[in-house]
Amino acid sequence: MQIAIALFPRVTALDAIGPYEVLQRVPEVDVVFTGERRGEVRTDNGFLGLTVDAAFAEVPAPDVVVVPGGIGTRDLLAGGPHLDWLRAVHPGTRYTTSVCSGSLALGAAGLLDGLTATTHWSAYEHLRRFGAEPVHERVVEHLDRRIITAAGVSSGIDMAIRLVALLVDDVAAKAAQVFIEYDPQPPFDAGHPSKVDADVMQRVEEYAKARS
Repeated sequence: MQIAIALFPRVTALDAIGPYEVLQRVPEVDVVFTGERRGEVRTDNGFLGLTVDAAFAEVPAPDVVVVPGGIGTRDLLAGGPHLDWLRAVHPGTRYTTSVCSGSLALGAAGLLDGLTATTHWSAYEHLRRFGAEPVHERVVEHLDRRIITAAGVSSGIDMAIRLVALLVDDVAAKAAQVFIEYDPQPPFDAGHPSKVDADVMQRVEEYAKARS
């Protein structure tokens, strides 16, 4: 079973690596990092490099697609090889999925028309432009359409565990979860703007400007 994680310049690392860490634990799964061309792409802040091991042309029929997010998604939305590949492979996938603003690429490819979907909280209005109805949920499934979207960054781990349950069974999903010891107990309940005060959001804005 081939799962293709589509990389691009200025991708958010955990959007891709979170699902990878879950999925590659399952013997039935072969994970490949694909992209427009083989070689390194730098992540959104430029500090980290990830490697595209197979060009899109080498991955013509993946069973599952995972599209991560990151500021680099904005460069994909007008069209080009990334969207062309998504449109070409989606009819044959078991599931086409996204993490964070990767859902914008699904939307731009025409895969979210009329569907509810999720993304990072800062990108809800961008998602609406592509015919989707953004919702504040961790993972949104449309199994009849073979589409799954996950919210910001760390939610890709949740989505990948759910994928394992769908592709194999619940025992496999639980095994992958315990393998990576995914037992989140964060020190603060601060995972969404609705849960924090103005001081926190001001700091978020400052950090975003500093790293943009």
